[in-house]
Amino acid sequence: MARENINDILVFLAVARERSFTRAAAKLGMTQSALSHIIRGLEARLGVRLLTRTTRSVSPTEAGERLLQNVAPRMEEIEAEIAAVSDLGDKPAGTIRITATDHVIDNFLWPRLAPVLPQYPDIHLEMSADYRMVDIVAERYDIGVRWGDQVDKDMIAVRLTPDMRTMIVGSPAYFAHRPIPASAQDLMKHSCIGLRLATAGSVYAWELRHAGRDLELRPRGQFTFSGTYQMLNAALSGCGLAYLTEDLAAPHVQAGRLVSVMEDWCPHFPGLHAYYPSRRHSSRALGIVIDAIRHKA
Repeated sequence: MARENINDILVFLAVARERSFTRAAAKLGMTQSALSHIIRGLEARLGVRLLTRTTRSVSPTEAGERLLQNVAPRMEEIEAEIAAVSDLGDKPAGTIRITATDHVIDNFLWPRLAPVLPQYPDIHLEMSADYRMVDIVAERYDIGVRWGDQVDKDMIAVRLTPDMRTMIVGSPAYFAHRPIPASAQDLMKHSCIGLRLATAGSVYAWELRHAGRDLELRPRGQFTFSGTYQMLNAALSGCGLAYLTEDLAAPHVQAGRLVSVMEDWCPHFPGLHAYYPSRRHSSRALGIVIDAIRHKA
């Protein structure tokens, strides 16, 4: 195959994965018109249409899907082998892409990576704050972060935190004219702050446990957000009750800015874990990042 065909296929794979010329152009550092020109040229040489384009979306045709499913893994194998060769050099190098929530990045990943990575100037780090359940293989991330019970079995998981407890909290001002809830039925009478999940589009159900019984409660209230920091700020402002992890809420409880309620209803979760594909080439750069962020007991 001509070399230009290989480069053009890499462009096609980027557009097909992103389902968007705009996002693919941003990722590749190219203009949308240049991408369109490359795709049209590739389709002309292959004699088949690879992408179906509308004003709102881009999707692979049957031929495009076949190319995506069969060629993309081989390209990833080539990239892994190139990375392995690079590892034979004197300095660890490469780009490590991580997806996690903003809270995890700010409080667990960055504080552990910031002191380490300046020692390795050839390791480049890209962290994306996202509340979606990201498919790190399809979206070409090197590392994802989830609760331990959410990590797929075919992934290698590395613990970032001990098991973590949840908390239901509200401000003293909020409780000044409202009773303290003691049951799930009581909670339904309060203004509960919601978290809308980007992947499902639904509001996250509070996962409660009492007397050995699990219960999911859909929060009802005036405010719904897409991030935990906004939920925390709303609770601090006296706008309702928030369901948060202990590491985020406890400092404010200790300082008297929030009140913790129904503690015997709030379960522990099996800790945050970083995970990556078991089949991925484990580069020195990846190893350095994983070692920096892993939980040190």
